[in-house]
Amino acid sequence: MDRLASTVISGEEPASQPFEATTVRDRYSRSGGSRIRVWLARLGVTLFATVAVVGFLSPLILSMTVSIKSIEQISQPGQPVLASSPVTYNYNGRDLTVYYVQVDGKTEQLALVSSNRAANTMRFVDPNSPDAPPIVLTGNRFDLSIVYKIDPQFQNFQTAWNDLGFLRELLNTIALATIETIGVLLSCTLVAYGFARFRFPGRNVLFILVIATIFLPTFATIIPIYTIFTKVLGWQGTWLPLIVPAFFANAYDVFLLRQFLMTIPRDLDEAAALDGAGPIRTLVSVILPQAWPAVVAVAIFTFVYSWNDYFGPLLYLGSSQDLWPLSIGLATFHGQHNLQEPGVVQAATLMSIVVPLIFFLVFQRFFVRGIRITGVET
Repeated sequence: MDRLASTVISGEEPASQPFEATTVRDRYSRSGGSRIRVWLARLGVTLFATVAVVGFLSPLILSMTVSIKSIEQISQPGQPVLASSPVTYNYNGRDLTVYYVQVDGKTEQLALVSSNRAANTMRFVDPNSPDAPPIVLTGNRFDLSIVYKIDPQFQNFQTAWNDLGFLRELLNTIALATIETIGVLLSCTLVAYGFARFRFPGRNVLFILVIATIFLPTFATIIPIYTIFTKVLGWQGTWLPLIVPAFFANAYDVFLLRQFLMTIPRDLDEAAALDGAGPIRTLVSVILPQAWPAVVAVAIFTFVYSWNDYFGPLLYLGSSQDLWPLSIGLATFHGQHNLQEPGVVQAATLMSIVVPLIFFLVFQRFFVRGIRITGVET
């Protein structure tokens, strides 16, 4: 510092400092290397995520390809992955199959007129020159590749709609899922609000007991619950055993909502109380508008679970076919038509996921935000 001061006072130019220039250059090279490493790390994560998504969606992709195939396309050996039919050429009133054939070192598309396995000869006609004499080649037609054209069969969806009674079961499923979702949101929101905002004796112990029910296996309670619903209350063959429990909060959704509500400042409750708002008014006007991400996350969980629920409707609605949801109808339809009409079965399966997929895509932003906050920032 003294040397620098004396240099400034005397007016002399300070000595050059190549060490500083080298340091800046090193810093630049290091920052460039860091950017490359970050780019490579992002590329690796992206590739891994892409492979994982493709693997996860591969059954759905296969189902989509099968749903637009006829039974002939599915059973035909060598059929491409996409729905395709062999290219044919009408020759003298006959539909001839077109093959890829090597002629003078070139690959031609020729229609097979006849095949003589004994003489190992084949007669072809060129669709582009039908008046030309047939081309005779040696070989076996089973060694040739058939020419295919894309030919999707969308009538599978219409068949599934009519044979399955799809509209009735779709409306039943939507009604069940909607009522159960409303019941879960009402009950779980009130219980979570009580645990998050009110202080009362034994609150922590009671909350632990509620959370402990998560570890209770469902099949451990299914027999007594079934006995109560069917033998005591007489609800067999109705929706009541499926709907009524939704209005009594479950531990998992209570936990998610409570964790989110605890992140909302209590100052808002106090401000609402000063304005004369009671607990219910505070919940509706102050808490819920800020808790939409968690509420939507719970709604999606409940809606999708109810939509896919199979065991509950099978247990209580087995003899009431008019009340069946899609889960029961698809299982029955699958058992009856899978071997004879696999394309129709896959078409019905794809139609059944349209509504929950739309429901998820509409509320995806709130869903991801709710899971992030309730699961991490606790």
